[in-house]
Amino acid sequence: MALLGKAALAMWWDMAPAARADFEHWHAHEHFPERLGIPGFRRASRWRAADGGEGVFVLYELEDHGVLSSPSYLARLNAPTPWSTRLMPQHRNMVRSQCRVLESRGGSMAGHALTVRLSPAAGGEQGLRQALRALAPELAAQPGLAGLHLLRHETPAIAQTTEQKLRGAGDRYADWVLLACGYDAAALAALVGSALSATRLAELGAAPGAVHGLYTLAYCAVPSDVADTVV
Repeated sequence: MALLGKAALAMWWDMAPAARADFEHWHAHEHFPERLGIPGFRRASRWRAADGGEGVFVLYELEDHGVLSSPSYLARLNAPTPWSTRLMPQHRNMVRSQCRVLESRGGSMAGHALTVRLSPAAGGEQGLRQALRALAPELAAQPGLAGLHLLRHETPAIAQTTEQKLRGAGDRYADWVLLACGYDAAALAALVGSALSATRLAELGAAPGAVHGLYTLAYCAVPSDVADTVV
C-alpha cells in the first residue's frame, strides 16, 4: 500500500541507550495514541537503526499538509504531557521534515527501510523529480524491495512550539526525503552503493551531501489500533 495521504512528517534523532526503554514505552503507549487521535493523522511508524546504534526514524502519514498547522495538532505540541516533557530533551540531533508527498509507488510498510535525506542541485529540482519518478516503478518491483516514496519539506507558517523549545537547539530538516521500503535488508543496503548512491543521485540532479540511513521496523499503528487508549 502506498503512503496514506498527501503529506507526511519524517523525523530522525538519536536516543541514548539509558533512555531507550523509557522512550519506547512512552512512544508506543502514550505518544502514538496521542498523535493518532489528532484528525488527519492516518498512520504512524517507528524504526530503529539497523546497525543497533542510537538512531531512530519516525514517519507519520497525514491526510494533507494542512494537518501540520491544524489547531488540534498545535494544541498537542504546545501542551506536552509530563512524560513527554521529561523525554523531549533526550531527542538529540533532531531532523524534522514536514512534507508533501511528491511520489509514492508500492508498499510503505515492510520490515526494513532506507531513508535518503537530500536536496536538488541548483536548478535541478524538476529533472531530479522526473528521474526519481521514472526510477520508482523499477525499484519497487526489484526482489527484496516493496516501494519507493519521495517527500518534499515545506515549513508550515506556525510559531515555534513548546515541544521544540524542550528539545533545545532548533530542529534541522531535510529538503527532500527518499524512502525505500523492503522485506530484504541486504537488498536495501545494496541501493546505497548502486541506484541510490550519492554519485548516482548527483547524476540525476541532486546536490552533494545526501545522507543515507538503514532502519528496521519497530512498531506501526493506525488510529483504530489505539482508539481505546486513554492519553
